[in-house]
Amino acid sequence: MEQLSPIALGFLGSLIAGSMTAVGALPVLLGRQPSRAMRDLSLGFAAGVMLAASFFSLIIPALDVATESHGDGPVPAAIVCISILLGMGAVALLNETLPHEHFKTGPDGPASPSLRRIWLFVIAITIHNFPEGLAVGVGFGGKGFEAGMPLAIGIGLQNLPEGLAVAVALLGEGYSRGRSFAIAALTGLAEPLGGLLGAAIITVSEPFLPWGLAFAAGAMLYVISHEIIPETHRSGHQKRATLGLSVGLVLMLFLDVWLG
Repeated sequence: MEQLSPIALGFLGSLIAGSMTAVGALPVLLGRQPSRAMRDLSLGFAAGVMLAASFFSLIIPALDVATESHGDGPVPAAIVCISILLGMGAVALLNETLPHEHFKTGPDGPASPSLRRIWLFVIAITIHNFPEGLAVGVGFGGKGFEAGMPLAIGIGLQNLPEGLAVAVALLGEGYSRGRSFAIAALTGLAEPLGGLLGAAIITVSEPFLPWGLAFAAGAMLYVISHEIIPETHRSGHQKRATLGLSVGLVLMLFLDVWLG
């Protein structure tokens, strides 16, 4: 696998990570639905993985690469800070301009009565998943197999509870088990698209590497703050959610040090 091009690695790595969304949704087909507390615990775990990946696999490497190119001083820090804000702003812009709907809080973005509600859900999850694929693609495209693999594993792990949460929410909206599973699985396909784009941009223009790494981190940080953590605290299971976040964070840190 290491002999593949960075672009191919970015696509395959993000495809595998995105496919874990379908694996996470499998219990819906088996007729098993976890409790709300367990779902909040697992989503907290997902937030912890993404938080650790943002810093240890993206922001710190971005600072290192920027320092190699520009030397010590304020320039590397400025590049990374600006890129983080750009990444957060890009996802915020998508959140404001694309019509979508959250499972608990209802419609968001511009009104679009012509879209069926199910597609509003799909758009919301796509906004969520695309930055994750982008991060994996940037990791493989910039630093190759060793840098991309921890990200792919970590994002894949956090996709398990996300896939389950999406499928269970759709099931609660009245969709069949099969359809709920299929839609949850399909939302993971946004990740290889993001992975392909991220790897291609970084491979074509290496000076974009620190910008791309930090941009992907900012995009994920926005999703953590705007989507995942508020969702895990909505039903009064903050302690379980925090426990899950702690476990996810240290597990991703361990994987990053071990595999990276």
